[in-house]
Amino acid sequence: MKWSADGLIAVTGASGRVGSRLAFRLAAEGAHQRLVVRDPSRVPHLDDGRPLPECETAVAQGYDDEAGMRAAFEGVQTVFLVSARESADRVAEHVAAIDAAVQAGVERIVYVSFVGAAPDATFTFARDHFHTEQHLRSTGLRWTVLRDNLYHQALASFVGPDDVIRGPAGNGRVASVAHDDVADVATAVLLDEDPTRHDGVVYDVTGPEAISLLEVAAALTVATGREIRYHAETVPEAYSSRARFNASAVELAGWVSSYEAIAAGEMAHVSHDVERLVGRPARSFAQWLDDYPHEWEALRRRGPEGPPA
Repeated sequence: MKWSADGLIAVTGASGRVGSRLAFRLAAEGAHQRLVVRDPSRVPHLDDGRPLPECETAVAQGYDDEAGMRAAFEGVQTVFLVSARESADRVAEHVAAIDAAVQAGVERIVYVSFVGAAPDATFTFARDHFHTEQHLRSTGLRWTVLRDNLYHQALASFVGPDDVIRGPAGNGRVASVAHDDVADVATAVLLDEDPTRHDGVVYDVTGPEAISLLEVAAALTVATGREIRYHAETVPEAYSSRARFNASAVELAGWVSSYEAIAAGEMAHVSHDVERLVGRPARSFAQWLDDYPHEWEALRRRGPEGPPA
C-alpha cells in the first residue's frame, strides 16, 4: 500500500477542474481523502451517484473561513492546496488556509502555484503565488510546490464570440498543460512510497512544447472547422477591449498581464517533470484537442461568451 493511503489527505477545491480529477485518482488508488468544498452538492461522485470510496466531505465557506478550514484539516496528514479565486485578498486567503493547516496539526502541504512565480513576475497572479510560497516555506511544514503553466482549456477559452483570440502576447510562446496531467503529477507526489523525496521541491508542470497563439488559433481552426484568428493587441487595446466586462482592477490586470507574460517569454519554458513523475510525456495542445473534445465543443457552434481568461 502506498504511504499516503495510510494518512488522510485533504483535497481543497474538490469540485474544481484539478481537484475533482485528483479526487477520482486518489479514490482509484485506495487513498483516504477528505474533499473540501463550499457546496456539498458539488462533491465528485461515481456515475451511479454513490460517493467515492474512502472519501469524507468537509464544508468551508472559503479559505478565510477560519473555523471551517481548521475543522476541515483536523486529523489530516497532507493538504492539497489549490489557489483561491483571483481577488485583491487572494494572498491573505492563501495565508489563512496555510495557517489553518498549521493549527490543525497538518504535516505537509502540496501547493498548486504558477510557473515563474516571483515578486516581479509580469503576470500579476504569479506574484500572488510567490508570496504564498514564501509564507508556506516559513511555516516549518513539509511542502511541495507544483508550478503549473496555463491550462490548455484556458487557451481555448481565449477565443471570443467573433472567433478571434485577442491579447498583447506578440509572438511569444506558452508551454500550456492539461488539467489531467496536473492531476496525475499531484497523484504521484501525494502517493509516493517515499514522500520525503518531494519535500522542499518545486516542480514546473508544463506541456511538452511551447506554442504561439498563432499556432493555437491554427490548431483550433482545424479542430472546429471554423476560422479562428489571433490578433496581437497593444496593452492599451487589451484593457479597452475588456472594459465591457466590468471586472475589478485586479482581475483586469491579471487577464492582460497573462498575455504580456507570454510576450515576455515567461511561460515558454518546457519542463519534463510530468514525464519524470508520471512515466509518460505530457499531452500537447493538439493531443488535448483530440482527447477532450467536450471541453471545447462550444467552439464548433459559436465563440464562448464571457470574459477572456
